[in-house]
Amino acid sequence: MAYKILIPQPIAEEGKDYLRERGYEIKMGAGYAVDIMKEDVKDCDAILMRTAQLPAEVLQAGKRLKVIGRHGVGVDNIDLEAATELGIYVSNAPESNANSVAEHTIGLIIACAKKLAFFNSEIRKHNFGIRDQVRGVDLEGKTVGIVGFGAIGSLVAKKAIFGLDMSAIVYDPYLAHDKVPAEIALVDFWEELFQTADFVTLHLPSIPETKGSVGKDEFEMMKSTAYLINTARGEIVNEAELIRALQEGLIAGAGLDVYAQEPPAKDNPLFQLDNVILTPHNAALTKECAIRTAVHAAMEIDAVLAGRKPKWPVNEPKLVKSGISCRIDDVSTQRRGS
Repeated sequence: MAYKILIPQPIAEEGKDYLRERGYEIKMGAGYAVDIMKEDVKDCDAILMRTAQLPAEVLQAGKRLKVIGRHGVGVDNIDLEAATELGIYVSNAPESNANSVAEHTIGLIIACAKKLAFFNSEIRKHNFGIRDQVRGVDLEGKTVGIVGFGAIGSLVAKKAIFGLDMSAIVYDPYLAHDKVPAEIALVDFWEELFQTADFVTLHLPSIPETKGSVGKDEFEMMKSTAYLINTARGEIVNEAELIRALQEGLIAGAGLDVYAQEPPAKDNPLFQLDNVILTPHNAALTKECAIRTAVHAAMEIDAVLAGRKPKWPVNEPKLVKSGISCRIDDVSTQRRGS
């Protein structure tokens, strides 16, 4: 009997084709509410998961579950502890979205510096004279401060330095100085980055230690001419304190792709601020990236079900479910996001 893969949310056809070509049966979910997934998962061996929540009760209902392939990088929507206890591999796709998100980050930096959203709004009001009243800034010679130097952060640095002639400083407590390219300065203190950078861009995973880690103290450290860019996770930033900093002019502005609540409430004050550029958590949703994430998640599912170790595991299951022969102690974990 062929292994059955549950896919609760739409993915690129290339990912489904990858699985079908290897003999797997695809089961498109009836929805991604918890109660629906608890029913859908009962006869499935794997889940190819996007952004829906995957709590312990869904995992427990999947008696045949052996692997969850995360369509993307962040795994904060999956109960990793429950998966580990139940002997279920969780793997992500860290190489799939790095360039797409890095490009989006650079786009937000440029848009903030040149005040593109503001000027677009004004000229649509036939206010052509705004060109002589408000000025953007050049990026040449400015400093980008990168918090988290994983796959995305390192690409942001490369594009900023070699594409825009910016300087780059990095804060990452897991990174050794000898692992940083010569053209990038690694700072040892969180405070130094926020005090120095003209653009602070966040590339951290959402874990208990990082939630709410950027707030009032950080905004007070930043230059009044500086911008905050967040394409990582909304809960890393204290959104209420960010809004206050933007309203009071503590910082010049922000470029946000992620929010504390998604979608944001209709009365969220961010919508009323003209010094913020907002995008709908779509930094990784390019045509090319959608294909890569779907295929990479499918590859990880195939690896586990075929008895091989996954390339990008994020947990070490305590036991191996029947039918899976790869050894747990061969698997190196990849716990930090990028």
